[in-house]
Amino acid sequence: MEVLELVPEADLHVHSEWSWDASEGAMEATCRGAQELGIRVVAFTEHADYSKACRGARLEVEGYLEAVEACRKSFPRLSIWTGVELGEPHRHQKEAEDVLDRGQFDLVLGSVHTVVAGGASVEISELGPEPAMDPDALMQSYCDELIQLIDGPIQFEVLAHLEYPRRYWPAGWPCYESADHWKLIQEVLAAAAHRGLVLEFNTTRGGTPTRSLCPSPEVLGWWRQSGGKALSFGSDAHDPAKLAAGFKRAAELAAQAGFKPSLAQVGMWSSQPELPSPADRRPLNTRSQRFR
Repeated sequence: MEVLELVPEADLHVHSEWSWDASEGAMEATCRGAQELGIRVVAFTEHADYSKACRGARLEVEGYLEAVEACRKSFPRLSIWTGVELGEPHRHQKEAEDVLDRGQFDLVLGSVHTVVAGGASVEISELGPEPAMDPDALMQSYCDELIQLIDGPIQFEVLAHLEYPRRYWPAGWPCYESADHWKLIQEVLAAAAHRGLVLEFNTTRGGTPTRSLCPSPEVLGWWRQSGGKALSFGSDAHDPAKLAAGFKRAAELAAQAGFKPSLAQVGMWSSQPELPSPADRRPLNTRSQRFR
């Protein structure tokens, strides 16, 4: 089978106008673009963040759900999942639980965008050219947060954009290399595998591979070696033009790491042999069905 045939059929990390940082987001236009690209499944995983960066913005769950239902009626051939990306929910348990109770989302992502250094919160996306912390301190803090997220009280299915700091790695630092932080990353992978999470392969809107692929291709192999069984793909698109951007290359790299489209779960790639034939694949409709 040619790799071209293995291009992911689902983008499971997409933002629309309902995310506080997606000024160019447009749910209806994204759905239209998905049909043009041949994407079968789109998950609108809107931000639920509580850091200083979001300036108090909150996800309007009810309005968002109404928008999804409207798009489902307009695009009946497209499978549109409701979703949410929880930022540091282990630090905002009450708020996260409230969002989950109100939404009953099809897909929940867990992510870390903020670390703690010197008792203060630091937005990774705002590190700047001369951060107050060094590379080792940043990665230690980041991976510590990930362990707390994974072991925390809030349930989620997908660990989003592992190695997020490589997107914003300061130019004045030595080039980012996953191998320089392998022990920390391995601990995160082991914890995620133990909990049965799906690891997301995030293409960051198809940007420069050395920064945009989160995690790095090398880490995909580590994930499989750690017992990780499932992989999802997310463009992290914040505007319709970036939907599924970078997926062809991501599929090649995932295949090289030993993953292939799941025969049982639409939208997932698996590292394990599976019994069902492609004809048996189910367009699963609830979280309990998709992730069991």
